Amino acid sequence: MDELRTGVIIAAAGKGKRFGTETRKQFIPLCGKPLVAYSIEKFQKSPLVHEIVLVVPEDKLSYCCYEIVERFQFNKVKKIVPGGEERQHSVEIGLNSLSDRFDIVVIHDGVRPFIQVEIIDRVIKEASTYGGAICAVRIKDTVKKAYNSTYVDKTLPREELWLAQTPQAFRYEILKKAIEKAKEDGFIGTDESSLVERCGFRVKITEGHWTNIKITTKEDLITAELFVKGGIEDSLQCTE
Repeated sequence: MDELRTGVIIAAAGKGKRFGTETRKQFIPLCGKPLVAYSIEKFQKSPLVHEIVLVVPEDKLSYCCYEIVERFQFNKVKKIVPGGEERQHSVEIGLNSLSDRFDIVVIHDGVRPFIQVEIIDRVIKEASTYGGAICAVRIKDTVKKAYNSTYVDKTLPREELWLAQTPQAFRYEILKKAIEKAKEDGFIGTDESSLVERCGFRVKITEGHWTNIKITTKEDLITAELFVKGGIEDSLQCTE
C-alpha cells in the first residue's frame, strides 16, 4: 500500500434544511469544535491519506480556512473549494480539485464525525484491491417493503441488507468514469457507490460501526454530544 497515493474529498457543502437552524449543521459546535472538524481530524490521522480537499458552501470558504484548517492545523487539507447544487456536483468539484490523479479517491460526509481511522484505512486497502469499497453496517431491524405507502407488500431478507455509510473509496479512473456517466445521463445518486454500480463495477462492502452516525437532526446532535462527553469516541473498537 505504501506506493499508492490517496486523496480525500470531505463533502461539507450541504444546506442542512432538515436540521432547522440558521447555522449549517456541519459547522454546529460539538463540545466546542465545529462538527466537520471531527471528520477532517480522522483523515488527518490516517497514514494512508496524502491530501484532503474540503468542499463547503461558498460563503464559508474564509471561515473554514481560518477557523478550521488553520486553527486545528490540518496540513493535509490542500484546498477548500465551493460546492455545487447537489452533493454529486460537490464531489465532482472535489475530484477535479485534487492536485494530482491519485490512485484512490475517498469520499466522506462532513457530518459523520465518529468514523474510526482503522475503518478508513481498511476501506482504502479494499478499494485498492477491488476497485471500490464502502463502509456499511448490517441491518438490525426487520425491514418491510410497502405499497401505497401504508400497506406491507413483503418482508425483505435482513441478511442481504446493509446500511451504506461513508467513507466510500474508489480507484480514480472508476470514480471519474462513474461521475461522467451520471452527468451524461442526468442521473443523480444518493451516494458515490450508486454511480459506480450503474456502470457495472462491483463494490466491496467493508463492515463499519454503528457509531459512525450521520448528523441530520437535532436528536442526532444530542447523541453526538453524549458520545464526546462520555468518551465513547475514544474507547470504541472498530468492527472486524
